[in-house]
Amino acid sequence: MILKMNVPVRIENLRHHPAEAVERLRSLLVSGVNACPDSRRNNSYDVEDGDRIFYIHVSPSGTVLLLAAWRKEGAPLATLRAPVGEAIACCG
Repeated sequence: MILKMNVPVRIENLRHHPAEAVERLRSLLVSGVNACPDSRRNNSYDVEDGDRIFYIHVSPSGTVLLLAAWRKEGAPLATLRAPVGEAIACCG
């Protein structure tokens, strides 16, 4: 599915991800991005950006909670400081 949000997009960076990652997510959400709904959690999605995946929750108010971000399996390591946690990617 395509997830597209209206400007301004409010993102709560709960795990202190780098500002560049938050801004990239904001850009993706404004332009429209392929998102995979989490079948176990309402309004939660995997958002794919090249070799990176964001796990987000969209609250009823429209606020986006950035819960996790990680590199896809086999992707080169980079500067993302996000823990993988329990989120499982369904994209790609």
